[in-house]
Amino acid sequence: MTTPQSSPPQGPLTGLRVLDLATLFAGPLCATMLGDFGAEVVKVEHPRRPDPSRGHGPSKDGVGLWWKTLGRNKKNLTLDLSSPGGRDVLLKLVADADVVIENFRPGTLEKWGLGWDELSAANPRLVLARITGFGQFGPYAHRPGFGTLAEAMSGFAAITGQPDGPPTLPPFGLADSIAALATSYAVMAALRGRDTTGRGQVVDMAIIEPMLAILGPQATWYDQLGYVQPRTGNRSTNNAPRNTYRTADGKWVAVSTSAQSIAERVMHLVGRPEFIAEEWFATGSGRAGHADELDEAVGSWIAAHTRDEVVTAFEQAEAAIAPVYDIRDVLRDEQYRALDSVTEVPDPDFGTVKMQNVLFRLSETPGAIAWTGRPHGADTDEILHGLGLSEADIASLREAGAV
Repeated sequence: MTTPQSSPPQGPLTGLRVLDLATLFAGPLCATMLGDFGAEVVKVEHPRRPDPSRGHGPSKDGVGLWWKTLGRNKKNLTLDLSSPGGRDVLLKLVADADVVIENFRPGTLEKWGLGWDELSAANPRLVLARITGFGQFGPYAHRPGFGTLAEAMSGFAAITGQPDGPPTLPPFGLADSIAALATSYAVMAALRGRDTTGRGQVVDMAIIEPMLAILGPQATWYDQLGYVQPRTGNRSTNNAPRNTYRTADGKWVAVSTSAQSIAERVMHLVGRPEFIAEEWFATGSGRAGHADELDEAVGSWIAAHTRDEVVTAFEQAEAAIAPVYDIRDVLRDEQYRALDSVTEVPDPDFGTVKMQNVLFRLSETPGAIAWTGRPHGADTDEILHGLGLSEADIASLREAGAV
């Protein structure tokens, strides 16, 4: 279990200062990932309009639970960036920051006098990460952009779902999460560039692009062959058997045979070794062309056994299989528990809260979770005092609605 701390965890990004001006969800999640590995993250929210993620999804005792994870390892400051006082405070913060993450529509920061020209003048070494649905230029740049639109426009939804069903969107923020990962990488690349040039730069992240990038060689296939990948449900056009199968106790397992040797082991296991001698069985695409036969062979064998029996048999045969889990199964699974993939974090509202742990393990400078998401504006006074503002200064900003 993570030990509570009053300062960011010590990690490889210790000393890095990040201002999170973003909302819903790619920008804040990128900042969370940086904070997990030691960056000092200040979450900046409007004084009267908090990040909407505080109210997304289930809550307990009036406290939004999503924010407990998304807001972890962040200090919380309220600031109206459109006001003169808020602008002045942000420029003071920028002068000592390394990274600013924002996801306003293009031109919004410029309208407030906080565009790249002003920010880089305040700190020439600053990296500004700008995350929008469609990027900072082009005919769609000023459209409202959300992850759902990226999941649709990237081609993801078109290849997801059953062949005779509609295009299918994911039931969670897939595009936002992938954009967060991509932006974290982009920020680190920009900071490494700063080590060489001495100057910061702008990261222009369009949420539609990371989704497109992970979909494989679709553009190349179409360019060279005119091939458009169809919806195939849980099957693959590259190999078979590859599907989900129902077990005798009403549960589900997923089988993959990307490697030829695994496909052969599966056929021996389910009692159909004669398939191995077929000419078409020698390649993944050949097997995919006979998916009906292979699915019937594998599916009928699996349907006669419980999930535990199936998983045990596949493991003994050194064939690839995984049970299809819901979150209850995840929390019970011995491998996830060994990795501490879901950890307990001390929390002032609920004692402890379980949440996904930091994204990866480093042997020498590991990340950590110091605290869960804090209340709106919880650290405003502390941060403003740290900038040298007096009580009278802070009171004046409050009276003007700037904080």
